[in-house]
Amino acid sequence: MASLITTHVLDTSRGRPAEGLLISLEHLDSAGNWQEVGSGAADVDGRLPDLLQKNRLVTGRYRMRFDTRLYYARMGTSTFYPSVTVEFEVDNADEHYHVPLLLSPFGYSTYRGS
Repeated sequence: MASLITTHVLDTSRGRPAEGLLISLEHLDSAGNWQEVGSGAADVDGRLPDLLQKNRLVTGRYRMRFDTRLYYARMGTSTFYPSVTVEFEVDNADEHYHVPLLLSPFGYSTYRGS
């Protein structure tokens, strides 16, 4: 299995993928600082297929940050959550970590996907 971190974001308020939503991925380094290791925008299907880009997956803590304020502002909609941060632990660098997000202006849900 490929060593990747991926995401898929669905805007449940619109019943559509969250195309264009900006997402960043950070890793907590040994000094306790968050370092950005990837970023991008969700594609037409709401997916970002390789957040690590050219970085290698290593064990440790990661966090994905979803820029919901900008996403909803482009649609002329306000949101209670200006960003959504999902922090998770990678304990096996040989696995694929898929972290989907179900999103609306006033709520969200996430889980470990496959």
